[in-house]
Amino acid sequence: MTIRQMCDEFEVTPRTLRFYEAKELLFPKREGQKRLFTRRDRARLKLILRGKRFGFSLEEIRQLLDLYDLGDGQMTQLARSYEIGRQRLAGMVAQRDELNAAIADLEEQLRWGEKMLAQMQQRKAG
Repeated sequence: MTIRQMCDEFEVTPRTLRFYEAKELLFPKREGQKRLFTRRDRARLKLILRGKRFGFSLEEIRQLLDLYDLGDGQMTQLARSYEIGRQRLAGMVAQRDELNAAIADLEEQLRWGEKMLAQMQQRKAG
């Protein structure tokens, strides 16, 4: 696939693809100035984007991608992905709980503020 086809399929910019190439996460073949992405590059990009969506660092993603070539049928890669994924999920749940608490607190403060404004408006009108 060309860089344009990759951009269209994965909804990324050429700059993003060049960045991942510079970080040695993607390895497109070169024909002069042209970059040609293989099926393997497409699979890697899909994993990179999924990892980023889940909050994995680029270094974690690189390490996971590098485990693919160990020759153990991806068992090590899957086990490490699972471990990092469980850690990330725990962090996301904690963030969600903190956010839910902050939302509840803000809602309570807004109800109080609404009540206070109504009282002040009644006094002013009365």
